[in-house]
Amino acid sequence: MSVFLSELFGRRRNVLVIVMLLWLAGCAVKELDVAPEKKIFPAQRPMQAALWEDLPGWQEDSFAEVFSAFNLSCRSLRFRPDWQDVCSKATQVSGADSLRDFFHDFFVPWRLVDKDGRDEGLITGYYVPDIDGSRQSSSRYPYPLYKKPDDMLVIDLASVYPELGSYRLRGRVDGQRVIPYWSREQIDGMRQPLHGQELFWVADPVELFFLQVQGSGRVNLDDGSQVMVNYAAQNGHPYRSIGKLLLERGEMTRDQMSMQNIAAWGREHPQRVQQLLNENPSYVFFRPLEEGVTSPPGALGVPLTPQRSLAVDPRVVPLGAPVYLATSWPNTDRPLQQLMVAQDTGGAIKGRIRADFFWGVGDEAGEQAGRMKQSGQMWVLLPKGMAPVGAGD
Repeated sequence: MSVFLSELFGRRRNVLVIVMLLWLAGCAVKELDVAPEKKIFPAQRPMQAALWEDLPGWQEDSFAEVFSAFNLSCRSLRFRPDWQDVCSKATQVSGADSLRDFFHDFFVPWRLVDKDGRDEGLITGYYVPDIDGSRQSSSRYPYPLYKKPDDMLVIDLASVYPELGSYRLRGRVDGQRVIPYWSREQIDGMRQPLHGQELFWVADPVELFFLQVQGSGRVNLDDGSQVMVNYAAQNGHPYRSIGKLLLERGEMTRDQMSMQNIAAWGREHPQRVQQLLNENPSYVFFRPLEEGVTSPPGALGVPLTPQRSLAVDPRVVPLGAPVYLATSWPNTDRPLQQLMVAQDTGGAIKGRIRADFFWGVGDEAGEQAGRMKQSGQMWVLLPKGMAPVGAGD
């Protein structure tokens, strides 16, 4: 309990009310799975009015793929008042020449700016990895990929404390106590508390770790079949970057940092891999998707489109909205300027000008995603008449 309290004293004051109630009830809860609190923006609003000519490369972009991706967004957006009309209009567009005009006619571009007025932020990449696996454990496939555990509790505080509606507790019952759920070290330890909850078994622990970081993947089974798996739940423990740990310990330089080099480090130091992975207590569980799924759904609930779907901070960018991105190709100065659609979120994607570029499925996509850490600008396209985020601040 002392560890729990010390970690929470820096959080919002009203969280301490919950801590004291749990303590009085005899609960021993160590970690909170905390969704971000609502921002109160200062005078500098997150969105500023822009003109179409402000978007570099707008006239050179091709709109067929992104228009299809936006239509997928409309599966969810068409039920929302601000989006109903524009989604209805999208079904009436015909011909490639009309696609740019569609966005001109029904949207307004808003430039994202940081609190201090800067208009550049960090753009990273993600992908759906391929991972070799089996339905049975063996010496070749010794590492389990788990489903959401049957005994994991998710406690929503909103019904009792509406102001804490974005806070959730994740734990398990131990006798008459609710305690934190198993950490990575405990899950992967000798005790194997999740035995019987395995979906598949895989060959490489570092690839399994990256699968958890990406949130989706394609398991290539030893019987020749393939299964797409998608995020189902997380154990409630905080994420700690193993890449940052390797940097801090001098195992590689910042210029060398990539998913590929982390994987290479794991192959070179097999006896140290599990110890390193255990320093990130966060653990992700999966669910298998239906046969024939070629791209996983994002947070919006629609399939992601390679090189046109973007993960964003939904406190700033509405999920489903088109977003014009001006950045550069991984590890180059070559411009990458195109319209995307905000269809996903991510644990590390926090901030006004922060995005994760979805590259697609497989090794080639992984090569791009693993090296992408670029500076970029973002413009959010909102339907005409829709108020931008922070307009009332």
